[in-house]
Amino acid sequence: MAYSDFSLKKVKDSFGLQLVEGDSLFAAVPPVAVSQLLQATLARNLPLAQAINTEKARSELLIINLLLEVKEQLQGRISLFSGIDFTVDKERGLAGYCDYIIGGSPEQFYLDSPVVVVVEAKNENIVSGLGQCVAEMYAAQLFNQQEGKPHPYIYGAVTTGDEWKFLRLSGNAVSVDKDSYFISEAGRIIGILVMMAGG
Repeated sequence: MAYSDFSLKKVKDSFGLQLVEGDSLFAAVPPVAVSQLLQATLARNLPLAQAINTEKARSELLIINLLLEVKEQLQGRISLFSGIDFTVDKERGLAGYCDYIIGGSPEQFYLDSPVVVVVEAKNENIVSGLGQCVAEMYAAQLFNQQEGKPHPYIYGAVTTGDEWKFLRLSGNAVSVDKDSYFISEAGRIIGILVMMAGG
């Protein structure tokens, strides 16, 4: 079993999580001024990503550029991993590769203190990626506890590259933001990710 095998119901039942829906979790987070580099990159890449319309294109042309902007905004105080093996508890299905993980420390040669996981939505279906995202968030929570570096919150995002849905895990309560954010408001997405990563 791997992270991608978890539905939202399965991850909730498997790990005794409480699902909280309907709150607007991040509406009060202010947008940030994004760099001219990101503005130019998105102006160039967005039409191409939409025309190609594959997960790989959205990942390479959109998602990674937004995450690199977060790293830049936080002046390198975080780490960023793509396609990393994040096996925490194979027996419980908390194993496999994660699309992206933001670490709460600048260590880039190894993962230390994961705080945000980002899942690429398969077939442009945000809801179908929620279970995988929560499973990875739960694994990040366990990882931090095992390393003696617990965080009060573990955050997650499921994205198509164009649309972003954010989540928060605290203890056994996982909250799914009722709002969705779109790449046309990149400053808001970056602002939320910066806040999540400890900015």
